[in-house]
Amino acid sequence: MKRIGVLRGGGGKYYYPSLKKGGEILAYIQEDLGHIYKTFDILIDRDHVWYFNGLPINPSDLIHRVDVVWNTTHPSLSSILEGLSIPHISTGTFSSTLENSREMLREHMKKIDVHIPRYIVVPVYQKDFDGNIDEYAIKKAKEVFNKFSAPWLVKSFTPDANMAIHIAKTFPELISAIEDGAKHKKSILVEEFITGKVASVHSVPNFRNEKVYIFPLGYSFGSFSLLEKERLMNLVRDLHDHIGAKHYLKSDFVIHPRGKVYLLGINETPSFKIGSHLREVCDLVGAKPQHILEHMLKEVL
Repeated sequence: MKRIGVLRGGGGKYYYPSLKKGGEILAYIQEDLGHIYKTFDILIDRDHVWYFNGLPINPSDLIHRVDVVWNTTHPSLSSILEGLSIPHISTGTFSSTLENSREMLREHMKKIDVHIPRYIVVPVYQKDFDGNIDEYAIKKAKEVFNKFSAPWLVKSFTPDANMAIHIAKTFPELISAIEDGAKHKKSILVEEFITGKVASVHSVPNFRNEKVYIFPLGYSFGSFSLLEKERLMNLVRDLHDHIGAKHYLKSDFVIHPRGKVYLLGINETPSFKIGSHLREVCDLVGAKPQHILEHMLKEVL
């Protein structure tokens, strides 16, 4: 029985998203593949202390405890795993940067035929520096308005379940949305809201004897023309080449009515949760999420 360690935690803004992602992967393997793989929770706390199933451990001892590590922490920690000669599934440092930096993503996507929605990041509101919150919201809304027109998508720059996601169609609605973000004391992402056909495309390298296996679009598949489907598939292949996705890639697109294709985001960690879009597209081609997970593990082993 192969031993899988799921590495999660670490410091900074990755801490809580990593806890969640790692917990989901642990739960899925334990529930659906527990008869094949034995799982271990490897946690790095905010003080950078490593724990193995709740007990402190020296990272160098992991080589004797696991056969492979699934790293959901900052990709820089993959260098520690490589130094210890431990096979691992990790998001590459470069692709992680693109995943978390829209400016880098925009700059890099100039090399392929895809667009990135325009955006502004509004920094955390500080009363002593920014003054009255109402005047602050109006000032920031004017900055957005001068850069690109409505509608606008307004949300927390980092994942925050406590802050709503707003679609503002008028200037007053934009002010209200920015004020809501300021009250939550979070950096705010105001993005150009692109209307059109939305597509989430899942792809896995070297799966089913294909260099890049691309799953169908899901139940929205029929709403896309053959030309649009082929265009998205070619873009996904280009993305794999450009960002070096090693294990898995989810690419979110919008095709504008005028024909432009916008890339909304990328993600290299699959969601195996019940009801996930990945499970839906697996069903369409007679695959199961466990086939993807087993393939990823075999590739690194």
